[in-house]
Amino acid sequence: MESPFFSLDGRAAVVTGGARGIGLAIAHRLAAAGAKVAIVDLDQGASDIAVTELQAAGHVATACVIDVTDEAQVEAMTQQVVDELGSYDVLVTSAAIVGRNAFAWETEADEWRQVIDINLTGAWLCNRAALGPMRAQNYGRIINIASIAGKEGNPKLGPYSASKAGVIGMTKSLGKELADTEIRVHSVAPAVIHTPMLDQVSQETIDYMVSKIPVGRTGRPDEVAALVHYLASEDCSFTTGSCFDISGGRATY
Repeated sequence: MESPFFSLDGRAAVVTGGARGIGLAIAHRLAAAGAKVAIVDLDQGASDIAVTELQAAGHVATACVIDVTDEAQVEAMTQQVVDELGSYDVLVTSAAIVGRNAFAWETEADEWRQVIDINLTGAWLCNRAALGPMRAQNYGRIINIASIAGKEGNPKLGPYSASKAGVIGMTKSLGKELADTEIRVHSVAPAVIHTPMLDQVSQETIDYMVSKIPVGRTGRPDEVAALVHYLASEDCSFTTGSCFDISGGRATY
């Protein structure tokens, strides 16, 4: 990992949903590239474990235990990151839930709102808050974790699919708004990745999703982290507002 390419030495990176799964893999990858990492998660215990692991490996890490749907908490987290890490250079929004597997006519409005609030509104609040310090320093990298479901839709996962489509659209809009600055904004659309989040998904749905992947398997968190690492670096400079697929060949556009 020690390389002049994609170096993040001295950069401060925030990873929401960073205590487990894809977020944790990303936190470790960015830290290994030299970043100071803030683990942002609702789970205090898992956050503490993640920070301890990073610090044991010699990295600078801190935990921010917040609800990403709470505007005041997101703003306070942003200030905490600047105060503790000295800047705010990279944001990765990985906090998300899948929601219950159900047909649209079986889905309650409260279930819809919960998924949209966490996956889309939470990402938007974190994006907006990060732009304070990023615009002040005229530098930043924002990577929003979307999903192939946001492009193609997965049956019985309507709220999740809609939330991730929203993340892609939000990213494209924000990328254009900031194109005349040194802030770059991207989304990443994984196919099904083998993480604890799969515990929320029925085996029938998992089998359906894998059947759509030409590579024939689920992805790994470290594979997503490798792509995010590039997008978080200064080397990613002449692209913005894009959605990068990591879908084992499933994506067709």
